[in-house]
Amino acid sequence: MDDLKQAYKTIMDDHFTPRMEIRFIDGPKTQTLVYEKVHWLIDGVAKGLRYGENPGQEAAVYKLINGNLVLGDVQCIQPGQTLASEPELLQSGKHPGKINLTDADNALNILRYLHQKPCAVIIKHNNPCGVAWADSLSDAYYRANKADRLAAFGGCIALNRECDVETARLIAENYAEVVVAPEFAPGVMDIFAEKKNLRVMRIGNMARLADFAASRFIDFKSLIDGGLVAQWSFVPKARTTADFLPAECFRKKDGTMHRVNRQPTPAELDDLLFGWLVEAGVTSNSVLYVKDGATVGIGTGEQDRVGVAEIARDKAYKKLADWIAWEKWQTPYNELDQKFGAEEGARRRAEADEAAAAQKGGLIGASMVSDAFFPFRDGLEVGIREGVTAVVQPGGALRDWDVIDCCNEHNVAMVFTGQRSFKH
Repeated sequence: MDDLKQAYKTIMDDHFTPRMEIRFIDGPKTQTLVYEKVHWLIDGVAKGLRYGENPGQEAAVYKLINGNLVLGDVQCIQPGQTLASEPELLQSGKHPGKINLTDADNALNILRYLHQKPCAVIIKHNNPCGVAWADSLSDAYYRANKADRLAAFGGCIALNRECDVETARLIAENYAEVVVAPEFAPGVMDIFAEKKNLRVMRIGNMARLADFAASRFIDFKSLIDGGLVAQWSFVPKARTTADFLPAECFRKKDGTMHRVNRQPTPAELDDLLFGWLVEAGVTSNSVLYVKDGATVGIGTGEQDRVGVAEIARDKAYKKLADWIAWEKWQTPYNELDQKFGAEEGARRRAEADEAAAAQKGGLIGASMVSDAFFPFRDGLEVGIREGVTAVVQPGGALRDWDVIDCCNEHNVAMVFTGQRSFKH
């Protein structure tokens, strides 16, 4: 067991080359992207990534330092605008691993669309477990953590404003692996110093993160035979509420036009946009529930849309019950037996479950977000049964008419985006 624990502390040898070039060759025309390996000096050791996704996997991180790639009418992001590829480590304890940086990167992927207000994103295993924005950064973090307090344990926290003392104190109440922000106020690092293994990353370019909202980069996927799939990175077209499309379709079979009767309220539109932009950082298939600028339930990576809508619903109930137990008895839901004994623990669990059920997991009045169209009404009905009042989805299914009719039967508002938001 000691050897297994030591594996997580071991810094792998790094045989990756100091520089890397990727060339795009089109006859006589060659365009080259040039990358340089990144490292940090920690406790006298100059090293990049500690290891890859798992101990024992060599890994390296490279930053783009040269190149001006243009393919068709799309231009690649310019060099010298580093974010997660070269964070400034204010505190580390140990060298970061690959997952630390990719979690931070996906948090920034979400935050680049949510610059209008203080926002907090908590990422775990490259998926958000809680996202919220609010009038203050501390409230945004509080609500993001409340969305899934259990999953946030050991996560990566990204903030789009200077981390203030109040927010730092809330963060220090829990265990986190990484905190990322554009700046840290005086006194904050003294609070974080108590968490010796917490990696605190300052990324100055976050101050202009909104400039990255429409930026493109080449997204590479390596195949097990050594091959590569290359694609331009995804950018959501709907980045304001004005970009949403009316939920309507023409049914050729009977020549009827189907339109959603009720349009979203301003508050619902805000939540629909917030959820749709969070969706850009969630592994598909996915369904989200959001309410008042915070995620309530996040379902990720499933194979069917009904199933992922149910998972997001069930998580909303379970996470709310846990939060109730934590607030009432300062004890996680799953540890009530351990602290209070089997009989009393069961009674308190039932009390937390009953309170969460009375609120339907916090889903009453929530908005439902789907990264792809609903092929049938059954996926949508999962949310409607819990009190969802508004929906955003790409549209484009053969049975859009049936989904629209379902909304009208329950006085639910719906808008389309006209664009799928898959992430694999």
